[in-house]
Amino acid sequence: MDENVKRAWWQAPWGYKESIAVVGGLSAVGLMLQLTIGNFDFGLLQYPVGLVAILLVTGLTGIMIWRHRSPFFLWFSGLPLSVSVIGGVLFFATIMGLVPQHADGHEHAHSPLGFDTVTRSWPFVLLYMLLVVNLSMVTARRLLNFNWRDYAFYLNHFGLLLLLVAAGIGAADLRRYVMHVQEDATEWRVFSDSGDMLELPVAIHLKDFYMEEYIPKLAIVDKSTGESYPAGNPKMWQIDTVKTAGAIADWQIEVLDYIHEAVRASDSTYRQVPMPGSCPAVRVRVTNAATGFDRTGWICGGNFAQLYMTMELDGQLSMVMTRPEPKLYRSDVVVYTQSEKAIPASIEVNKPLKVDNWYIYQYSYDSDLGKASATSSFELVYDPWLTWVYVGLWMFIAGSVLLIWEGNKKSKLKKNDHLG
Repeated sequence: MDENVKRAWWQAPWGYKESIAVVGGLSAVGLMLQLTIGNFDFGLLQYPVGLVAILLVTGLTGIMIWRHRSPFFLWFSGLPLSVSVIGGVLFFATIMGLVPQHADGHEHAHSPLGFDTVTRSWPFVLLYMLLVVNLSMVTARRLLNFNWRDYAFYLNHFGLLLLLVAAGIGAADLRRYVMHVQEDATEWRVFSDSGDMLELPVAIHLKDFYMEEYIPKLAIVDKSTGESYPAGNPKMWQIDTVKTAGAIADWQIEVLDYIHEAVRASDSTYRQVPMPGSCPAVRVRVTNAATGFDRTGWICGGNFAQLYMTMELDGQLSMVMTRPEPKLYRSDVVVYTQSEKAIPASIEVNKPLKVDNWYIYQYSYDSDLGKASATSSFELVYDPWLTWVYVGLWMFIAGSVLLIWEGNKKSKLKKNDHLG
């Protein structure tokens, strides 16, 4: 009979049932903490506490290496615990995929079990910490029998360990702020989530804000309700300076003239003047064969400086122009640091600037003024661990690829030996 069946609970060596019990018990403790004190506060791991936690795990691993023959180390670095804790983490990851997630403190985040803020819930955080310690022990156990041929294993596991530690501790040191800067002004102050003014170690001088816009669209609206026409299935027509003819339902449209930067020349006409406050205007001929309607005139969406102009189609409907959507917006800046560096740069959406451990993103602008905005908003993200996250990720990917390659190579050798 299998000796494992006869073995009593918690009798060394521990196996799957003890490992599952530990993972389940830790999850239960986490749920009780979640119900009593709410989400885990990552602020508790801010530097230097996070660094101390890393040193403690490293020291614990060193002690376990020294006592590498102990049943506790063999269990902590063994397959049963690894499978059990990974299963627990995957369970909460599945919940995270099924339940819409919200930022901590979001108005819609209300699950008392933390299922809508999984990554900040106590059960997930405790299992995450156990996974880090387990992975450290597994890697240390393999290092006790170091062999250069295991380079793929070392690369994979060290990469995963670095990724988990940097991502976990990095969440505690991550800071996000929004800074609003006027043209020809320098700003270094932001407001915290609690409304306190903070002075950052980086300052931004905004030299110029630049925007390009798409050509706007034409739409028909019901003057009494403000709804787009046709009711229930509204249509818009993209103004096109090449393909100048189009239609919205039974209303035919022909573009006679289009000015992207227009100002009023009279009560009913426009002329091109590239200046702050100009806006798109189009001269069109609109016809309707069913009603005999045939009219030519200017239509303009207007802005803070220009009055809008519409075309009356009948007693109920009017043709209007939509506001142009931003195609590109960019801020030409000079960033100053405490080390007295002055860094000129152009910051665009999806093209941030990295200065020391700060990432500066183009965030917003004064939408009421559009391209005439004299204010640009930046999101400043302080993430000193991000580089290590990427290093760990690429080490893990490279190690995984090499493990697959080594496995295929060994399979081919075994196959050739068998055929031989």
